[in-house]
Parts: sequence; C-alpha cells; structure tokens
Amino acid sequence: MSAPTSPATGGIDPRGPRFGAGVTAVLLAVVLLLGATTAGGALLAVIAALFALGAARGAQGTVQGLVFRTFVRPRLAPPAELEDPAPPRFAQTVGLVITGLGALLGLTVAPVAIPVAAAIALVAAFLNAAFGFCLGCEIYVRLVRLRAPAPVA
Repeated sequence: MSAPTSPATGGIDPRGPRFGAGVTAVLLAVVLLLGATTAGGALLAVIAALFALGAARGAQGTVQGLVFRTFVRPRLAPPAELEDPAPPRFAQTVGLVITGLGALLGLTVAPVAIPVAAAIALVAAFLNAAFGFCLGCEIYVRLVRLRAPAPVA
C-alpha cells in the first residue's frame, strides 16, 4: 500500500508535516519530562516507531498524517502549493535514526541517551512546527546538490 499523496501532482500539503511535527514536539517534551526512565525510553521508542512509519510511507503516511487528513485538512482552505514528499520522508528517516538510537542506547546501556536524543529531535520538530523550517529537509536538499554533477563551464 503506497502513502497517500495529491492525485494531480504527487505533492503533499506542507501543513501536514508541520502538524505532525507539532504532535511529535509535544510527545518529545513529555519524554524530556520523564527523563532517563524506562517510561521515557518507552515513549521515545514509540516516537521512533512513528518515525519508522514516516520513513517507510512518507510523512503523510504516519499516524499524525492520518489525523491531519481526517480532522484538520477538511477544515482548511486548499494549500497555496504542494511540496515534494521526498524531503519530509528523508527528515522522518533522520528522526528515526536519532530517536531509535536514543531509545536503544537509553534502554540498554546509557539512560542519558533518552533525554539527549529527545532534546535533539525536539529542536528539529519545534523548528518545523513553529517556523516551517525542516532541518531534515534542508539536509536532504544539500545532499541532492552534492550528488548533482557540476555544471560544465
């Protein structure tokens, strides 16, 4: 089953990933409140699983994306423009790596990894939710530019 996108262009509503980032930021703040505990590590593992969905299906294929499409998007005007789903999907992968490593390390050998990973991911999620600045998307764009062949002079 493929992730839902706009049928006309394959683009996604940019407000969806921002909404998802807001939900993720709240969950990550709770992890910080729980600290280096088993409960904090378990919640961080749940967040990593949500990022895994986003990495596999795109940001619009996450639980947050479903909530956005079902309850929020119908109440909004159409977006001014759609965005390429690849950068947000890459950002989901970056979030998965950070939170997954934090949960794994935190629940096994280094409990301090739980709040450290949560704090790093929280900064990125907050920037996206509050300002529309997606760190993972920016990394994606830079990597694509590095891979592109240099123009012939």
